[in-house]
Amino acid sequence: MTPKRKQRLLLVLLLIAGIGLAVTLAILALQENMNLFYSTTQVSNGEAPENRLFRLGGMVVDGSVNRTEGDITVRFELTDTAQHVPVMFSGILPDLFREGQGIVAQGMLNEDGVFVASEVLAKHDENYMPPEITESIERAKNTNTAQ
Repeated sequence: MTPKRKQRLLLVLLLIAGIGLAVTLAILALQENMNLFYSTTQVSNGEAPENRLFRLGGMVVDGSVNRTEGDITVRFELTDTAQHVPVMFSGILPDLFREGQGIVAQGMLNEDGVFVASEVLAKHDENYMPPEITESIERAKNTNTAQ
């Protein structure tokens, strides 16, 4: 091989290695930042990841909202009409948050099976419900009627 061919071959190999490294780093970064959505039934069945951020959606169970006096910690339960998951949030809830309403919370499960939310998102009008929650409720209804 001539020195020019060796240089070109080395350049092509370095270029391929660089592209491979860039693709690998991009895939790793996307996996870390991915927030998957889980229904309350999936969380109750143990399908949700442990020690990893994810989104949980459902309807706030009537009578489950419990505010700690003198603190901004709120405890409530979410349901998809099949299973309930306890949620704890420390912060200011959205103005549209109320019992019987669909919400999506982002956070992670603790050792006790309580979902510790870092963010709570409420629907923006009376007619809107996030598509994930609608699908989750429909799946839960279909499962209940099939049994």
